[in-house]
Amino acid sequence: MTTSTAPIAARTASAGTLKRALALPALLFLVIFLFPFIAGPHYVILMFSAMGYAIALLGLNLLFGYTGLLSLGHAMFLAIGAYTAGYMTSTRITNFELILLVAVAIGATVAVPIGLLCIRYVKIYFAMLTLAFSMLLYSFLFKFYHLTGGDEGIRIKAPTLTAWDLSGLDTLSVLTGPLYYYVFALLVLLTALMRCLTGSSLGLQLRAIRENQQKAEYLGVNVKRYRLVAFVIAAVYGVLGGVIIAIPVGLADPTIAYWVQSGNLIFMLLLGGYTNFLGPLLGAVVFIFFQDQLMSFTEYWRLTFGVILVMIVIFFPNGLMAALDRRRWWST
Repeated sequence: MTTSTAPIAARTASAGTLKRALALPALLFLVIFLFPFIAGPHYVILMFSAMGYAIALLGLNLLFGYTGLLSLGHAMFLAIGAYTAGYMTSTRITNFELILLVAVAIGATVAVPIGLLCIRYVKIYFAMLTLAFSMLLYSFLFKFYHLTGGDEGIRIKAPTLTAWDLSGLDTLSVLTGPLYYYVFALLVLLTALMRCLTGSSLGLQLRAIRENQQKAEYLGVNVKRYRLVAFVIAAVYGVLGGVIIAIPVGLADPTIAYWVQSGNLIFMLLLGGYTNFLGPLLGAVVFIFFQDQLMSFTEYWRLTFGVILVMIVIFFPNGLMAALDRRRWWST
């Protein structure tokens, strides 16, 4: 190959690699977009919930996959989002966009003081502190019946959208139609935003902190500040996911803040692959649908999931997405 043709061949190879790398993410989003046309209402509702979990996991992956901080209490932000939707719809404020904005404001406000305390610690200490805050919220939601409804929770009414008139549709038609595609658009937007964040200097410095905190400090990185930023962003994504997850259920109850819910989030993250940017999305979809099928066959579905997790850790340590996408253009 001559010198003049070498750059052209290199650019062609690079373009081909990029196309192959983008094929799997594009296919995944295409399936989600077309899902209401190829599946029944029950499975569309499951996909609706999976998109909510995927949004929450994008934030959790920023905290764990990029910053190296494992939160065992991330479900507290799901609960904040769910109860925000419950309180607002119970007072006849049903505008979905307004609910999301208020949830983001509350989630960020709560995340700052909690984050300032938690980021002072790493590894198991950080994990246990976040778990403690989550269980404190769970206890509050469970015990203060006059404020939270106790174990009965707070009912969530079907939201309305600014861009669509939903008055002529029943709840199922809203969830499987306009609201589904609104959430899908939100998922795409938040995924693109997270990709921009992780590809920026913020993502670079978070990875530096994950790899070696002391070296990052020597290079002038303000470790605590960037950890706090990652924690607050993860919280914002968590509350947004919490609002979306609670809407199909129609109820915000204390179990959404329980440690089992945080465990499910970590399971989804490991299942999809926290070393791959879109791993959380695949993990959420596979977990929700597989759980639905297992629960219809056996009451020991958690035991089955435990066995599957062990097998994934052994045979696919980087998750399902990394096993499917060998090119790793979307990897962390």
